[in-house]
Amino acid sequence: MAQSDNNPGKIDTFLPDFCHIRIVFAVIIIAELLAFVLTLATPSARGGDWGYLSLVSIYIQWIALSSTAMLCWLRPRLNRLGNNGAALAAFALLLAITALFSELAYQVSQRLGHGALSINMSHLEFFSRNFAICAIVSLLTLRYFYLQHQLKLNIQAENQYRLQALQARIRPHFLFNALNTIAGLIRRQPQRAEAAVEDLSDLFRHTLNSADTRLPFATEVEIARRYLDMEQLRLGERLQVQWDIDAIPGDAALPALTLQPLLENAICHGIEPISSGGQICVQGARRGERLELSITNPLPVPGQEVQRRRQGLHIALDNTRQRLLAHFAEDGKLSAEQHHQRYQVKLRFPYQPCEQV
Repeated sequence: MAQSDNNPGKIDTFLPDFCHIRIVFAVIIIAELLAFVLTLATPSARGGDWGYLSLVSIYIQWIALSSTAMLCWLRPRLNRLGNNGAALAAFALLLAITALFSELAYQVSQRLGHGALSINMSHLEFFSRNFAICAIVSLLTLRYFYLQHQLKLNIQAENQYRLQALQARIRPHFLFNALNTIAGLIRRQPQRAEAAVEDLSDLFRHTLNSADTRLPFATEVEIARRYLDMEQLRLGERLQVQWDIDAIPGDAALPALTLQPLLENAICHGIEPISSGGQICVQGARRGERLELSITNPLPVPGQEVQRRRQGLHIALDNTRQRLLAHFAEDGKLSAEQHHQRYQVKLRFPYQPCEQV
């Protein structure tokens, strides 16, 4: 969908970004399919002629690519018109470009009209036919873009609701355990208890942020460390964390509350059930403009768990996966796999500097 130049996450109108290579490729494919349909629908014998198909393809591709270039160039102005204004302007632009190329094609046919180049219809009939085809295809295409825009808004609203639910739900027993731990430290280690209260306060302050916020990676790491500090008070030496994230820029944008739920899953299903605990490894890598982040935790040997926990609980994984998709489209991915009693979650997302650093 079209996005603001200053805010990558903001949708301005339902028109897509015609400057993007994927949209240009889609336009080329649609134009070529239309050329095939028009060639097959030609009532004359030359309807099946490859030479005629090539001429129709060139004609339609010129219109399609010129329209795409103009919509790309006029994108900032169209975004300021709103959905209705942008739709009317785009429709008028497509008709105007079709009129221009129709006139050029007709004039070329009149001067060089031999064989396949000849147009066996009047000037008015040729224009009317092209206008009708352009109007129908343009209206269908604009309607498709509008429906895609509405679908994305619905997905974003659903993801926002899920994130709000996730933010409102720091596990009740985690909060209960944290408060009990703090209460036990007040007499023995008052300074550490005070630091724990500050960590818990910061954790809640961040988790109550708005659901559509994108935070710098450095901030996400700070939130995760505050959470781990709280769990460290409860689990002690059973919880060990290894960080290897220097390859990921600190200003890389991530949806708010991405790391903390994944680390919570790693502790809940990997560290707590093992009597001796274990180590969580957080590793980052950069491959060009793509960033990769993995979180690995041990799994209990069957039959040797301290306590049996519920299997599944993929709420945090599914939520994170869908929010990556909403923020980064198909460039944001989450995968999970299990190998030799170790569970690994991998995040892949593009490097987009976050303004809030």
